[in-house]
Order: sequence, then C-alpha cells, then structure tokens
Amino acid sequence: MTDPVIGNLRAYTWDSEQSVAYEAAIEAINGVVGAYSALIADAETRPGTEAEIAEYRRLRAECQQERRALRAEDAENVARVRAGYAARLRELTEGGA
Repeated sequence: MTDPVIGNLRAYTWDSEQSVAYEAAIEAINGVVGAYSALIADAETRPGTEAEIAEYRRLRAECQQERRALRAEDAENVARVRAGYAARLRELTEGGA
C-alpha cells in the first residue's frame, strides 16, 4: 500500500491572516480563469476568432499554472498575486480584454 500524499507534506502553521490572504489570492485567480473561459465561449460563437481563442486559452493556462505554484507561506507573492489578479479581473470584466 502506498503512503497517502498528505503524509508527505511538512507541517506548517498558518495564522488566520495568511489563510485569508491565500484564499483571496486563489479566488482572484479563479475569477480571472472564469473571465477567460467566458471570453473563450463568446469568441467561439464568432467566425474567424481562432487566434483570439488560442490567446485566451494560453492566458488561462498561465493563470492555472500560477494557481498551482502559489504557496501560502510566501506572503509577499500571495499579496502580489492577489493584487495583480484583482486588477486583471477588473480589466477583463469592464471590457478591457
């Protein structure tokens, strides 16, 4: 029988501020991923948008990669990601894409 994945994790104690900041950063990324998905769906209804769709998919994949790489203990990066993705979401949802 193999060891569960959680058994390989090192112990880490989060304070509630770190936990909230990390979750907010993840939600900001998720919002941008969702916005790109909506843009892809919209573009798929119009002819001749293959390049646009490919670019939105590339950008969405970058977001997903950054989400996977985000670590709660890296407070500076969590703050950067949270602010950056919140701003990007505002741009995307206000028609700036």
